[in-house]
Amino acid sequence: MPENAQKKSVPEYLFFYLSDFFSALSDETRLKIILSLLEGERTVSDIVSVIGISQSAVSHQLRILRQVGIVKYRRIGRNVLYSLDDEHVRQIITKTIEHLAHRVRTPDSKVFAF
Repeated sequence: MPENAQKKSVPEYLFFYLSDFFSALSDETRLKIILSLLEGERTVSDIVSVIGISQSAVSHQLRILRQVGIVKYRRIGRNVLYSLDDEHVRQIITKTIEHLAHRVRTPDSKVFAF
């Protein structure tokens, strides 16, 4: 490391939050929900129709994603609309997809098309 480079240490308390955040991203169902929300706000019913699991399962996964700050919701009348929490979350997901597109290849050696 260059002498003039400053070390940026992560405060110890953040490791708990980092662990929870990345743990939430490690579930395939939650990732499908997140990817569906990249396209915009959705109701639970919308998400159910996109990823094909039960409403209770989607609601459970959304609760986990809300707890770690990946998704948020807002009410409009009787509807509850879910979206990614903010632009940081969108960037984390899209940059990860871009990274994987350069590294991950299909069995026939083509890069995955995200």
